[in-house]
Amino acid sequence: MKTNRRHFIASMGALIFMTGSTGRVLALSGTIDGVRYGMLHDETRCIGCTACMDACREVNQVPAGVSRLNIIRSQPIGEFPAVKYQFYRHSCQHCDRAPCVDVCPTGASYRDKATGIVDVNPDLCVGCQYCIAACPYRVRFIHPVTKTADKCDFCRKTNLKQGKQPACVLSCPTKALVFGNLDDPNSELVKLLHQRSVYRAKLHLGTQPKLYRVPFQYGEISG
Repeated sequence: MKTNRRHFIASMGALIFMTGSTGRVLALSGTIDGVRYGMLHDETRCIGCTACMDACREVNQVPAGVSRLNIIRSQPIGEFPAVKYQFYRHSCQHCDRAPCVDVCPTGASYRDKATGIVDVNPDLCVGCQYCIAACPYRVRFIHPVTKTADKCDFCRKTNLKQGKQPACVLSCPTKALVFGNLDDPNSELVKLLHQRSVYRAKLHLGTQPKLYRVPFQYGEISG
């Protein structure tokens, strides 16, 4: 029955900057029971070592050929020997207004009430790929084994369930990743969002992504 349902439905054919000088963090809204997990990727600290990608794959048992997380390296910036690279985290944004959730015909794509994390229930997913087409960040894929939609879930079913930080955060040698509750003013994440200039990808679409980034810049990292 599950396979028949899958085949039936499948066939149916900006950056915005926030400066610490304002003393406020914008657009931290959409609370679900006081918890909305988000992440900050500091591009000034990221060295492109891909330890986060390896840790994600190992902890979440992501098979070869697909990935929940990619670190994308820019073209060389500057001239030899002073060449620089920007490293961009490509993964689920865990949007507060997630298009993938809106288009899912079975309710498999959903926003978890306890954490604000956008996730997929594989028992309900029929592999129609509507969510993949709707995602403006192009971060979803069909799992080659389960044949259901898959993506980053902030290690919700692995590390978070065990009271740990996401695997990518724990593995980062330069501390370029910070994870926490966007609705807790005392969390390290929110404090950093007050202090640093950050941006979010494609914010003009109104998706309200919860992956923040400290923009790449030249200069030495201190501390």
